Amino acid sequence: MTAEPAGADVSDESREAAGTDAGQAGLASLLRGSAEPLSQRYDVALLDLDGVVYVGPAAVPGAPEALAKAAGTGMRLAYVTNNASRTPAAVAAQLAGFGVQAAAADIVTSAQAAATLLASRLAPGAAVLVIGSTALRIAVRERGLRPVSTALDRPAAVVQGYAPGVGYSQFLEGGLAVRAGAWFVASNADATLPTPRGIQPGNGSLLQVIAHATGRQPTVAGKPEPPLHAEAVARTGARNPLVVGDRLDTDIEGAVRVGAASLLVLTGVSRPADAVLAPPSQRPSYLAADLAGLLEPQPAVTGQELAFCCGGWRAYGGHDGTELSLDGAGDPVDGLRALCAAAWSLDQVSLEMIRPALAALGPLGH
Repeated sequence: MTAEPAGADVSDESREAAGTDAGQAGLASLLRGSAEPLSQRYDVALLDLDGVVYVGPAAVPGAPEALAKAAGTGMRLAYVTNNASRTPAAVAAQLAGFGVQAAAADIVTSAQAAATLLASRLAPGAAVLVIGSTALRIAVRERGLRPVSTALDRPAAVVQGYAPGVGYSQFLEGGLAVRAGAWFVASNADATLPTPRGIQPGNGSLLQVIAHATGRQPTVAGKPEPPLHAEAVARTGARNPLVVGDRLDTDIEGAVRVGAASLLVLTGVSRPADAVLAPPSQRPSYLAADLAGLLEPQPAVTGQELAFCCGGWRAYGGHDGTELSLDGAGDPVDGLRALCAAAWSLDQVSLEMIRPALAALGPLGH
């Protein structure tokens, strides 16, 4: 993978216009600009699913059409998910139901990344105690390892992924194996899981049963850890990938950790206030309302007289703990870009400091 350095897309003109008045610390953290659509700038989009392509039982409005157009420009699409409970074929079938064309080979799961991680360190045919779904067992078997269900088989490793039927007997066997020296691996560490009934405990919460009982924390394969990204890059042959997601703490942080460009879309978990308040480890390269952002140029943010400007918007203030201000008109996402740059130029920013500026964005700021 050849990842572009942070800020590589910011034009020379924008840097010159920014000068020193807006603060060099902020300029180093500016969102990138791109004169060409992102679908032409990057060879592969590594897309999260829930919150990006669909939300619950329905496609995000316009997502199938945007993906089809992006593919039509030559961008390859891969769907990268922390969900280890379903097979790639099942995920592809779900996408087809939303009108998104995808084959099983286009789906990269944390179960596959965990299995690849295991195979990189274990001998072929090694026993692995699997706590999780059939999909996780299949991924382990496909990489030449032997799934088992009991510590009596003396497994070399224990791998845990979310599945609705996981229960105490499996934790018991896994805990015994880990305490006996088995390597503890997790597909992902998401603390919560969104469901139609509300937020429920995710695999990250369930991992603590064995971790607490044994004092051993697992090696995690899923976002934001690098193994899942590495699996996706290897599978797609990406030379210049773009990570696309709706969560700062998984999708975007994972991209930052490996030096990949990222696009945050506002159709899922992370909201505009989250983006403005994001720490350096979770700041996206680009912002867009939805996947239509793949098809559009990205305007650069410039600095001008102690302010940060994008499109018809100007963000300023915030020094010495004062409120940030935002004024202007036009695309509210441009206003959010300017506000992010202004906030990121400061050492500390609170929600109270940005409330007036968020209100200026209208419905997008809520």
